[in-house]
Amino acid sequence: MINAFFILIFVTALAAITLGVRYTLHMFQQGSYQYRSYWRYMKTHPAMTLLPLAGAVPLLGCLMEGKSLAAVLLLLAVEWFCLLLLVFLYRPRAAKKKLVITARVKRLIATTALLYGLACLAVWAMAGLSWWSLFALAMLGAMAGPYVVLLANLVNRPVEKGINRYYVQDARRMLKACPDLKIIGITGSYGKTSVKYYLHTLLSARYDVLMTPESFNTPMGVVKTIRGSLKATHEIFLCEMGARHVGDIKEICDIVDPQIGVITSLGYQHLETFKSLDNIVGTKRELFDALPEGGPRFVNGDNEFVKQYGVNQKAVTYGLEEGNAYRATDLEYNEKGTRFTVQAPDGSREEFTTRLLGEHNVINITGAIALSHELGIPLEKLKIPVRRLEGAPHRLQPIVRGNTIIIDDAYNSNPNGAHMALKTLGMFRGVRVLVTPGMVELGEQEDHYNYEMGKEAARHCDYIVLVGRRQTESIARGVTDAAFDREHFYVAENLQDAMNYVYGIVTNQKLIVLLENDLPDSYL
Repeated sequence: MINAFFILIFVTALAAITLGVRYTLHMFQQGSYQYRSYWRYMKTHPAMTLLPLAGAVPLLGCLMEGKSLAAVLLLLAVEWFCLLLLVFLYRPRAAKKKLVITARVKRLIATTALLYGLACLAVWAMAGLSWWSLFALAMLGAMAGPYVVLLANLVNRPVEKGINRYYVQDARRMLKACPDLKIIGITGSYGKTSVKYYLHTLLSARYDVLMTPESFNTPMGVVKTIRGSLKATHEIFLCEMGARHVGDIKEICDIVDPQIGVITSLGYQHLETFKSLDNIVGTKRELFDALPEGGPRFVNGDNEFVKQYGVNQKAVTYGLEEGNAYRATDLEYNEKGTRFTVQAPDGSREEFTTRLLGEHNVINITGAIALSHELGIPLEKLKIPVRRLEGAPHRLQPIVRGNTIIIDDAYNSNPNGAHMALKTLGMFRGVRVLVTPGMVELGEQEDHYNYEMGKEAARHCDYIVLVGRRQTESIARGVTDAAFDREHFYVAENLQDAMNYVYGIVTNQKLIVLLENDLPDSYL
């Protein structure tokens, strides 16, 4: 009987190991393979940490001598129950962003398997093959699954660095082979992807333009774009530069050597990793520091921190406020889009129309117009490209579905962007619904900004749907303190639950749904 119990436990342990390794790889990948991001996730999901450790207690009891058969069977039953709980915790489930089996993930899987194999050999050498040794190995393997993956990543680090170094050198070689290529670096706490997309459309009216796709804004994302897409015919390379730590922008600049720089905004995005606003500003400034002497620099002149920190010095400014070199005025909104006028430093003026919504989109478009004009494209030649502009995916992107308008602003919400999105939602006539899991990576300011977001949402929305209970507590307090109608306030377990609630709203009017932020599974 006890042998059958061992076999049952061993098979269950193998399932727990397999599922645990897969789950850890998934969460680790969503955190960009950063230990800090993974430990943050573990802290907010204590069951993932405590349950494997809890399994060590009966395991020690089983391995102690002098136990009666009944006691051993009881302890084995407890172990099996712990394993079943692990299988349940690590079970495959619907995910907004699935695990991508990249070359790096394959190497991690191989190293993890190797570490497990070495552990088997070590147990065999020390204790021989027996039911007890296999049992102990299976249990320890199941409990240590997440940590074995992290150890495998540590083991692979020299290899990963070597591979990355080769790719970086190859990308630099390809750039040097294109001496006439204009390289434009684009960074900012928010707005950089949108400005990149707008610049690509506007500059393509005259030039052959390459841009980093989607949100490829890390060193290896930039390198992948260069190695996979750069051609000798390209005249301009739009390089988006993202950052979570001091020095991240400099690292990308050292690869591409930009000649022109754009800072779209400064704000509290990623404050959790930057630690202070000073660090954020200093890191964004790394782009301007990398430009050659006299290299053109463009900056959002309306941004309060741009003005406060003097980042607008020696830069071409753009925005809505008076005093900007390129200023947008006479804004008119409707459900079909926006009309506005841009005045250039040389006194020329032109009226533009766009399908895009919101003041922040007008500011970003004005920035793209400014740079395009400075590169020799007359304002009147930019009217048609501006009219054709489509929003960057998931950045206040309107999607019409019958009587419902989805305003998809699901990418990486921040305080300023959330304010603009809610303000845009308030312009619409109909039943206005906010769906959001809140904002993250704002450090000590996170609760404050989420609370304020809740209060502002109460002013603009007819319904508010929060996604995830733990992450949205601060928003819920703001909504409640604003005396919002509780009948129109719902906290969903996940996005599917939220959308089921939204589509259950009965109304004769248009349903306007703002999707504000879309956190990965590791946050919910």
